[in-house]
Amino acid sequence: MTAHHGNVPDTPPAAGGATDPPAGECQPRAVLEARQAERLAALLRHLPGRNAFYDRKLAAAGVGVDRVALPADLPALPFTTKAELAADQAASPPWGTALTEPLHRYTRYNQTSSTTGRPLRWIDTPETWQWMLDCWKAVYRAAGVTARDRVFFPFSFGPFLGFWTGFDAAVQIGAHAIPAGGMTSTQRLALIDALAPTVICCTPTYALRLLDAAGEPGGGPTPADSAVRVIVVAGEPGGSIPATRERIERGWGARVIDHHGLTEVGPISFECLEAPGFLHVNEREFIAEVVDPGTGAPVADGTRGELVITNLGRTASPVIRYRTRDLVIRTRERCACGRTLARLAGGIVARADDMVNVRGVNVYPAAVEAVLRGIGAVAEYRCTVGAAGALRAIAVEVEVAPGAEPAAVATVAANRLRDALGLAVRVTPVSAGVLPRFEMKARRFVIDRGAPPVDPSGAREEP
Repeated sequence: MTAHHGNVPDTPPAAGGATDPPAGECQPRAVLEARQAERLAALLRHLPGRNAFYDRKLAAAGVGVDRVALPADLPALPFTTKAELAADQAASPPWGTALTEPLHRYTRYNQTSSTTGRPLRWIDTPETWQWMLDCWKAVYRAAGVTARDRVFFPFSFGPFLGFWTGFDAAVQIGAHAIPAGGMTSTQRLALIDALAPTVICCTPTYALRLLDAAGEPGGGPTPADSAVRVIVVAGEPGGSIPATRERIERGWGARVIDHHGLTEVGPISFECLEAPGFLHVNEREFIAEVVDPGTGAPVADGTRGELVITNLGRTASPVIRYRTRDLVIRTRERCACGRTLARLAGGIVARADDMVNVRGVNVYPAAVEAVLRGIGAVAEYRCTVGAAGALRAIAVEVEVAPGAEPAAVATVAANRLRDALGLAVRVTPVSAGVLPRFEMKARRFVIDRGAPPVDPSGAREEP
């Protein structure tokens, strides 16, 4: 790959005035929280008679929106769950009743990735779409991405909200947005070499996949020699897993910036350049709570709990006190970057929906990834959890990097997983190219529910 670092015209600096946070993100917390209360009160006044879903929920909870004193009365508002929204859409297809505007006002359609069931359909008006683009601009601002950047989007967009909004927001800040759908990884690497983008937006899995593709016979240029200096990742926890992050940054010679959001909520959080491993919650546009995932009671800062989100600007399709199922550890100490926004230490620590109990031990996919990505000789992996029961077990398949001894790598992996999880894990080396590759969200953690296993016939890239 052509050595572009430092030689690309108009390449912006990695830090400086362009990355200084806006004053609104550095306000005293009392000022920030007063602004949140005003906006939530305005949202609640906007809903009655317009949003049937929340009319029913608030009435059932006995909440009169004109009598709610915020933020003190925030816990009086009922939680919203994904199951409720899915049931509402099933009962009133295709959109459900959680809409505030007449149907003809909606111009954008997206849906969830459906990794845990039937996808939710979500639509937006031009105004709420613009609100999400403004949230994405906060992501770019914190990453030091400006109008002088070229931003590369290496995926087929489909109905996935995150990258449509990321693309449109890049255009609005004046960056050169480059779509790269409908291509193989090798073709995308060649395009990166030819066009010299400075920023890539993708999943952590696909950033690693491009590194693997570059190392294959005929794979093309080397990513570390490219002009890429920032990789904005989302869709998976890998961006905040140190071992995964380090592997991406070492391979690309670029800084990873993590970001997270949900289709039904919007772009929630972002990482800044000064504090790797922490996600700022965009509290100018969201109210964030952290609760006990079992009881729903609030937990103290520094304690792991479930993130609950209320979006303040997506008024045409809002969610109020939404149970995200994301497990986080919140701190509200001022960041070195100057922002006073709450931060999530370690990003999204785990997903409550992803936890599986194996012989009395709670196992999360992120914990498995953290171990295996820390073993340099593991090129790819798949974890299969056996059917529920007293003998439920975990088995891991690993592809081993060229030059490494497969049996030795499998032994190291088994020992480290045992130490990290407190469980015996069978690790089996498999031939290179056997395990699937992914462009969007990876499915490396497979729970066997009794169906016959389906093995891939060979290497492939899955959407």
